[in-house]
Amino acid sequence: MTTLTRRLDEGRGTLLLVGAAFVLVVVSVVMALQHPLHQAGIALSFGAFIAVGEAVRLTLTGDREAAPLGAAGALAYALIGRFGSEPTTHTVYDVVAVTAAASLVGAVPHIMAGRSPRLDVLARRILSVGVAAALFRPFYDSGVGVLGQLEMDHKNGWLASVMVAIAVVAGVFDAVIAALVRADRDRAPFLSSLHSEFRALIGLGSAIAATGVLIALAAQVMRLWAIPVFVIPLMLTQFSFRRYAGIRNTYAQTIRSLSRVTEVGGYTETGHSRRVSELALGVGRELGLSDQDLVDLEYAALMHDLGQLSLAEPIPGGATVMAMPDEQRRIAEMGAEVIRQTGVLDRVAVIVGRQAEPYRRPHETVDETIPLASRIIKAANAYDDMVGDSRESARRLEALERLRLSMAYDYDPRVVTSLAHVVERSNRLGL
Repeated sequence: MTTLTRRLDEGRGTLLLVGAAFVLVVVSVVMALQHPLHQAGIALSFGAFIAVGEAVRLTLTGDREAAPLGAAGALAYALIGRFGSEPTTHTVYDVVAVTAAASLVGAVPHIMAGRSPRLDVLARRILSVGVAAALFRPFYDSGVGVLGQLEMDHKNGWLASVMVAIAVVAGVFDAVIAALVRADRDRAPFLSSLHSEFRALIGLGSAIAATGVLIALAAQVMRLWAIPVFVIPLMLTQFSFRRYAGIRNTYAQTIRSLSRVTEVGGYTETGHSRRVSELALGVGRELGLSDQDLVDLEYAALMHDLGQLSLAEPIPGGATVMAMPDEQRRIAEMGAEVIRQTGVLDRVAVIVGRQAEPYRRPHETVDETIPLASRIIKAANAYDDMVGDSRESARRLEALERLRLSMAYDYDPRVVTSLAHVVERSNRLGL
């Protein structure tokens, strides 16, 4: 399979998603132009809000891009029923058109800085906001519809409940689409990806939904003042998280540099830590690890061989799988001690420290205290020690068979099975 074909295959889900969003935007723009927008001021205000939110988007754990402010503004525009004493008249098409246009405007600073926006993220926001608008606008209909009647009858409690329910449905829809894209991109099982996306939804997604609903409700009384009143707390939280993410990025860069020390010193083969990290992450995604657990797994996999620096003589080829069990444990413990000295990576130190322990000892039950990440690294490291950067199918199959023969004691059967799936997928893609 050629590189171009492989890339097209890997991005097929994203292309379908972007294509669906593009069609919806084109239809919405055409329909919006046929029915001039009477409340242009409201549209411009929320459009500016969405654009600013897109301009200050951030990257979350797990390589997720998010624009909480923009998403909250788009949701509020979809759900707003009255603006002061004036009923709103914008349609589903107006909501989609304004959201798309404002998101593109907000992406301009990033494009000028060479940071192209993730098209799948923009497409998901447009589609999920479209779902929210489709569930709300036709049933509100400027006070004539069912939801509008609830508001006119002063049953705002019911109207708020309906808004929250719609926001939840839109959030679930977005999580499902994100899981489909992630499963296609990472070659991970859909259910594992969906589990991960729902975890993310409970956190940031709940804040976005709550803020959007509150703005829509408060606009009935506060008009445009509802935007800054409810957005400022979310903005402060976002800026705080941005600083935290900056620190995390510094950690990641430092760890990737540190992982190459064993390669430069001749203790391990070039690219070994990177390959083990990629294999471990593939297995971790298949087994449904959370984003934070995947980050810890990545760090531990990159630094799993640091203990080899304590050896007087390097192991031939850096293959710790060929070392005696006591030597493997000493290397793991020394590496964990180095990591523990940082004072901020204690969980990673535990993972590295227990990577050499067998899955089960003779005449004993499975040791459930061994972290799953440690078991993953143990298998991924052994596999790469036997295969290296070779692309020979026979060599890869032989390595997997050796791991399977040791599943009774050394390696977790679930991990070996998932590792085999990851290797098989890479074989099909020609990696």
